[in-house]
Amino acid sequence: MTPDDIKDWAQTLQNARLETAPIEQISDKIKDFSRPDAYSIQERGIELREEMGEKVIGLKMGLTSEAKRKQMDLDSPLYGVLTNKMKVENGGTYKLTNQIHPKIEPEIAFLISKELSGSVTREEVLAATSEVYSCMEILDSRYKQFKYFSMEDVISDNSSSSQFILGEPLKDFSSLNLADLKLKMKVNGTVAQEGTTAAISGDPVISVMQLCELLAVRGKSLPAGSIVLAGAATIAVALEPGMNIELEMEGFETMSVKVEA
Repeated sequence: MTPDDIKDWAQTLQNARLETAPIEQISDKIKDFSRPDAYSIQERGIELREEMGEKVIGLKMGLTSEAKRKQMDLDSPLYGVLTNKMKVENGGTYKLTNQIHPKIEPEIAFLISKELSGSVTREEVLAATSEVYSCMEILDSRYKQFKYFSMEDVISDNSSSSQFILGEPLKDFSSLNLADLKLKMKVNGTVAQEGTTAAISGDPVISVMQLCELLAVRGKSLPAGSIVLAGAATIAVALEPGMNIELEMEGFETMSVKVEA
């Protein structure tokens, strides 16, 4: 792709998001669509958001769970970018207005207080982590279908990011086995999904390690102060008006979000 192609596709995806007007997959129109091209489109898309006043506050990993990869028929982890406008308050209300096909999934998140780059160890990630959170991510795709697309399509669309909700921060997490925390996500009081954090790359800390490696390929590091969503522990649930979603995760306070009726 040429630099102009990258700018054009980033603007097309931006328009699809702002106008709630989904598009056909880029891979349907472009041959030899590479992952570097896809991340370049993503990066330009974030620049467009910044030009509108949004601020980058972190990153998210995607497709870290085998269940999620099977649901989406895709093959490996990827990352996207989080901005301040994407945050929904714990216990708050989420509006379906201007969303295309939103889904929600349970995750765990880290606040990274020290810059990490390249190949890092599990111990280095934990030493750089000042807080952890139970978390739910709301996904949405700016494509007409939310399954049958390529890795490159997903990456270009900021890895299907939409919004996220953080639970109460936990500063002392030394007693928790982050690699195997039980969790239940309930919809209107009924368990909709349950599992453990082991579904996130076998250990969500490994997901942060993988993020650092993916960023290094782009010549980037994980900045201090970043919130990192480690990836989904279960498959996602489609959102509908009137839902009350709660996440119970071992070691954390229950968190929730309501979908406007």
